[in-house]
Amino acid sequence: MTKNWSEIIEKLDYAFQPIIHTHTGKIFAVEALLRNTDNINAIFDSAFDEDILYEVDLLLREKAIEKFSLIKIENLKLFYNLDNRIIYSKNFSSGNTRKILKKFNLCKNTICFELSEKGSQIEQNALSTMIQTYKKNGYCIAIDDFGIGVSGLKLLYFSEANVIKLDRFFITNIQNDSKKKLFCSSIIEMAHIMGMKVVAEGVEEINEYYTCKDIGVDFIQGYLVQKATINIKEIKPIYNNIVEIIQNDKRLNNTQSIDDKYIDLIQALNINTSLHDLFVYFKDHSKNAFVPIVDDFQNLIGVIYEVDIKKISYSKYGLSLAKNKNIASNLKKYIKDVLSVEISWGIDKALDMFNHNSKDYSGIFITQSNKYKGFIDLNSLLTLSHKRNIEIATNQNPLTKLPGNQQIEKYIHKSFKNKDKETTYMLYFDFNDFKPFNDYYGFRQGDRAIIIFSELIQKKYDNNSFIAHIGGDDFFIGIKNKTFEEVFSLANETLVEFKESVKNLYSQVDKKNGFLIAEDRFKVKRKFKLLSTSCAFISINKKSNEANFDFTLSLLKKHSKKYTMPLCATI
Repeated sequence: MTKNWSEIIEKLDYAFQPIIHTHTGKIFAVEALLRNTDNINAIFDSAFDEDILYEVDLLLREKAIEKFSLIKIENLKLFYNLDNRIIYSKNFSSGNTRKILKKFNLCKNTICFELSEKGSQIEQNALSTMIQTYKKNGYCIAIDDFGIGVSGLKLLYFSEANVIKLDRFFITNIQNDSKKKLFCSSIIEMAHIMGMKVVAEGVEEINEYYTCKDIGVDFIQGYLVQKATINIKEIKPIYNNIVEIIQNDKRLNNTQSIDDKYIDLIQALNINTSLHDLFVYFKDHSKNAFVPIVDDFQNLIGVIYEVDIKKISYSKYGLSLAKNKNIASNLKKYIKDVLSVEISWGIDKALDMFNHNSKDYSGIFITQSNKYKGFIDLNSLLTLSHKRNIEIATNQNPLTKLPGNQQIEKYIHKSFKNKDKETTYMLYFDFNDFKPFNDYYGFRQGDRAIIIFSELIQKKYDNNSFIAHIGGDDFFIGIKNKTFEEVFSLANETLVEFKESVKNLYSQVDKKNGFLIAEDRFKVKRKFKLLSTSCAFISINKKSNEANFDFTLSLLKKHSKKYTMPLCATI
């Protein structure tokens, strides 16, 4: 290493940016980011060209870990960025990270290596090899900048990474971009089923945070939480600004929580427990076929099955050998992977993960902010599944799968209850001339028209809105935290777009004519305009009187049929 390189590394410093739990605001990790240089990429490119990239990285790695060790927050992880190309360095060898961690009294699970899928072809070719190398040595792996590289879903499938980080491109303005929301929610769904956690990078706006929370992001990173800081004293155990945002979230939460009564708190053992104590555990808990294993901070690591240690425990000298410190080992070699979900993911995702997993699991483990909370066995999962199916059948429309009248009533009641705190707009959409269309073209085409409208409003209105299906061709939308102008404009756009979209359900003749000839309710043939929608909406504020609601709405809906634009009233 030349003197010039030593001076460069000496000059560099690390800033840390927090990564927090989405649902609690508690810190999970910090990412180490290099500072005091104008071009970080140029430094690594030069080191690679001189074939000293690995040596430079080890020095920087130690620099980051040393500074990280001074942060006095329990159970904190360090996310450290690796250059994929170090795998090609002639001096690359295993075991160096372990030595550095040991030097600063840190354990292996403290660090998570970030590997990026972007960059040159040589970096992308090295990615899979790097992931497998570090995974084999027991390190946590995160895929950075996910979604903008060339490998994409193939990488997600083969990598077996622990964490993926959604690139900032997909997070910016996600609350207003249905394609971004769909992409990210699909990736999160797949990642969770494969046992991976998801970090949203670059969260800067409150509504970006809300959307990320709604679609199941596990961890948040970005300016909304805190900018990267060189001063480690600015790193906090919990970010009260996020806690306040969570507490101020007045939106309807459609996630079905997991009832604690179905969660069995099976006593866990620490990973450093002796083999003898493991034998004693199964002796004292004879009904348990397994024991959950946690680390010093109650993070779930895996499970040990009694059947895997039976041969030793039941042998003539099994207990005596286990007491012998020279012979007895810790529990690591007996630990098996488990299927686990965060309690915040809710019932639907827990059931979905269990149903999609190919392994023969006897149940599912529940964690809360990564900490072990309990276990749901197969019988309880079946009960939950049955109960959930009944709830869905009772409370949602069978055609559109949207919430039905029961939830609408609850929403209206809650809105009047909170009218002093916030203004709510309630929109009622009703098709015009739907019956003659449905009678003439048949119920299948009628259903298609209803589904088209259902999909349109789900695309147009964000997660802050409550979208429901009253029944037939009537729909309801509740909106908070929007201005009158925004609500009116969006409703008007919906009317225009539906009118254009639904034309394709007509025959070429009817479409060209712009009308349909069909029988009315008196069996008289006459012209009916092509399908359209009317919209009436009511503003609920602190001056509103609930007693006037039904009458005003009925009157408004009747008059709205005469207009091509939304009709509004305040009660």
